[in-house]
Amino acid sequence: MAALLRPSTRFWLRSVLCASIGAWVAIAATAAAGAGDDPGDALIQGEYVGSLERDGELELHAIQVIARGKGKFDAVLYRGGFPGWGWDRGAKVQFHGKTEAESTKLTRTDGSPSPILSVMASGPAGEKPEAGKATADLLAIGAQGKIIGRFERVIRKSPTLGARPPEGALVLFDGASAERFRTAKGQAATVTADRLLRVEPGSGGLFITTPHESCRLHVEFRLPFEPEHEGQGRANSGCYLQGRYEVQILDSFGLEGKENECGGVYSSGKDPDQNLCFPPLAWQTYDIDFTAATYGAGGKKTSNAKLTVRHNGVLVYDSIQIDHATTAAPKPEGPEPQPLYLQDHGHEVHFRNLWMVSVKK
Repeated sequence: MAALLRPSTRFWLRSVLCASIGAWVAIAATAAAGAGDDPGDALIQGEYVGSLERDGELELHAIQVIARGKGKFDAVLYRGGFPGWGWDRGAKVQFHGKTEAESTKLTRTDGSPSPILSVMASGPAGEKPEAGKATADLLAIGAQGKIIGRFERVIRKSPTLGARPPEGALVLFDGASAERFRTAKGQAATVTADRLLRVEPGSGGLFITTPHESCRLHVEFRLPFEPEHEGQGRANSGCYLQGRYEVQILDSFGLEGKENECGGVYSSGKDPDQNLCFPPLAWQTYDIDFTAATYGAGGKKTSNAKLTVRHNGVLVYDSIQIDHATTAAPKPEGPEPQPLYLQDHGHEVHFRNLWMVSVKK
């Protein structure tokens, strides 16, 4: 067990993780900006990777810790890595707990006594944790208080984050100007001081100023930290191709991964392959291939729209057919091209680096 705690073992685990997920992962625990006046829960929430001892052997595992507000948390344990990034797709272990004194303890929801997860945030050289400066470690504790696993917080990054628009792309927003967007009320879009596009609550959402047909779309978005909200009330927005077909934007970090959760094609009748949602406050990406529906004489539809969706670089839908406009879509189905729409659902969701490439059918 001593090897579990040695720096050499930590280095080995990091190497295995990076090899298994095929993308750069920062070993850090820097709390993102925007966590509100009390960042305590944001310092604990996040993703952790490490090992668990089973029958004397170390096995790579990942843990997602989800803030529920007022010091309460849920957590999910995955064998092999995170969903889409190494998880063996076996049974998940669920935990629930809360912060007491200086640590957060979570116990299994199935009543099993082991392991107990213990998470603690700390500042540089043991100083009081502060947003932007904190680190966090998680211990898995077994029978008789024995440490059977040590985990470090990681900050994953989508491999398509910062993707540059190819030649011929229509740049929708690059931080310099939001002139290609208007609110549903015809007003100018909001650009923040740090050059982000924001969907303002009450604006009715944002439309691009020109309609589009079949295309390849790149979107980067960041969800607000709303730990006390639940379900569809937790950092909700949506990306509607042609204002008709929604790829849901929602804080569903650590959930099952349903069609009405982040990465899901809303009201499609099909869930995404896995839940690739990162924690709120992290930048995420959608890379979407959209094929518009076709219409013949008299406006009769001859083929359905199709969507291929990559969430944070991982394929979650492969050419799924959509035979109707999404519930609450601002535009009905029809032969005329319509503009892209970013939904206002009452939450301050931010966007950056949006571009589109037209594709001939």
